[in-house]
Amino acid sequence: MLETLRPALLCLALLLPSAASATDLMRFWDTPQKGGNSFNAAAPDKAYFDALAKTGATWVRLTFSKWKGEGRDFLLGDADGYRGLPAGDLARLRATLDAANAAGLKVVVTPLSLPGARWKQQNGGVFDDRLWSDPAFAKEAVAFWRDLAAALKDHPSIAAYNLLNEPAPEKTTGLAENGTTADRLAWQAEHDGGPRDLPRLYTQIIAAIRTVDPVTPVMVDGGYYANPRALAAWPHRLADDRVLYAFHMYEPYDATSAPNMKRKTPLRYPGVTTDYDGGRMTWDRKAVAGHIGAAFDWAKAEGLPPTRVVAAEFGCMRLWADCGTYLTDVMDAVEERGGHWAFYSFREDEWDGMDYELPERLKPGQFYWMSEEGKADALPRDGKLMDLLKARMRK
Repeated sequence: MLETLRPALLCLALLLPSAASATDLMRFWDTPQKGGNSFNAAAPDKAYFDALAKTGATWVRLTFSKWKGEGRDFLLGDADGYRGLPAGDLARLRATLDAANAAGLKVVVTPLSLPGARWKQQNGGVFDDRLWSDPAFAKEAVAFWRDLAAALKDHPSIAAYNLLNEPAPEKTTGLAENGTTADRLAWQAEHDGGPRDLPRLYTQIIAAIRTVDPVTPVMVDGGYYANPRALAAWPHRLADDRVLYAFHMYEPYDATSAPNMKRKTPLRYPGVTTDYDGGRMTWDRKAVAGHIGAAFDWAKAEGLPPTRVVAAEFGCMRLWADCGTYLTDVMDAVEERGGHWAFYSFREDEWDGMDYELPERLKPGQFYWMSEEGKADALPRDGKLMDLLKARMRK
């Protein structure tokens, strides 16, 4: 009788997530992983993920929020009032996850919007503060993530749920983004237990996720657009043991971002000086490591290993003369501390500013013209900056 049932039992075992596979979800993050960000307007296909995998990337931070959905906001339906996951949107996301899985990539799914916090670029350029001021939207955010986790918990590509890209509950309160540490700590204490208390919101969302999915890791961005110093101001780590703590690195933003390229003489790195922590910071390799180190120092103090810290985004304008030097210093800083990283971004279909595969000789106008003419596949992809990133990912 047992021999008769053995094939059926084996098939059942293959269909159900085992304790070992559940453990593997966190085990993936026990060694430093390197990957890229996918922030495309159209859902990527398998060829896209194959190309990313060939760079040496092991994971991709995937946002779906730019995709055209059944409602105003993909997968949310409407950030003005969440009423459930649109079936067609969910099917498209699952198909995209299938493509990533076929390419051998792990995926961290990342919304740019939550109920009451529509992404600024989809909100008429206006920062949406409702999630941070109206508790009703927090309840909707909790419901959204409970539903999404229930829908995705068994998908083999999922490596983590990144609850919200670059939250900024501080934005409208007058707190300076890179102001003093004392001001940052005072702000956190003032808003403890209120709607702007980011760790509190995360705790509520994670509790809801765990009712339907007890094992998938969760990734959380620190406040003020995932600034590592905002994360370091949290009074304590979250209670859940399956959490990854993420920050983004574009500092000094005055130099790494698009506006710098419009200056008659762009700011240079190292050497650019900006306001920082109540004084002035001259940015160089040491300053970069110090800024990033705030997240790792906090994690260490909280008893967390460095593999629970993720530089989930970092980058600079590809045509900036100092981009290669800056990327190297950021990667060195993260790797010396033992964390994970993902560069921004891989083959973004609407913007070429941080597409490191594109060579310096390809000017932005050419990118947009070829894209509009349906010739994106013919874009040259021999950029030296991607060679730099590939060398680090393949180590």
